[in-house]
Amino acid sequence: MARANRRPPGLAFLVGASFFVACVGLGSESSSAQQMAANPDPLQQRDTPRKPAVRLSTTANAAPSDSPSSTEVKPVRRSASVKGPYYVDFRARTAASYGHAFVWYGKTSERQVEVAGLHPAGDTVPYVLGHLMFVPSETGASYGDLDVQYLTASYRVYLSEADAKKVFAHIKHLQATSPVWNAETTNCTAFIGRIASFMGLKTPFHLMKPEEYVNQLRALNGGRQTAQLASDN
Repeated sequence: MARANRRPPGLAFLVGASFFVACVGLGSESSSAQQMAANPDPLQQRDTPRKPAVRLSTTANAAPSDSPSSTEVKPVRRSASVKGPYYVDFRARTAASYGHAFVWYGKTSERQVEVAGLHPAGDTVPYVLGHLMFVPSETGASYGDLDVQYLTASYRVYLSEADAKKVFAHIKHLQATSPVWNAETTNCTAFIGRIASFMGLKTPFHLMKPEEYVNQLRALNGGRQTAQLASDN
């Protein structure tokens, strides 16, 4: 009797099983059809995953295409080529005495810089005499102004193109009209202070060591990184 119960499945059982498989297959196709109806473009599903950060990094490394994700990164590539603003960098460096203050100025997108600073013309003797009297001056770059290892303080302020033209012209005017140097009156800190005042910045008293002067200049202006000239400048 036990053997009799193990006979192969009958025709009715095979028909029922086939009907069940067909129903499952139709249900799966129906579900897929509903998703396609709601979103006819399968690429759209890949463009809206749950982790957008992964999509963006992948898209940035992918070849350019007409998909929405590729157009999202185009402004980033264009912004890299936009030229930066103009600037004046108030700087101080070490020297054989108490240091020197000067300015770098130019455009951030260019490596070339202009240097302006007031210092005695010549070497040791004019410098010593300049503590007692007025001595001839120079207003360009001096030894060490372009060397980063001598830098002790820096305060960079950015300008628009229109304001930069006025400030740069003022710097060149100061260079052309500063024929003498004196340690107490027309010294290097007073020179860069006149530039800062023209830019609308607050300036400390000029009889300070250059490093202290530049740091005080930054502190008095709250470390602001931009300047806008008044309309009458």
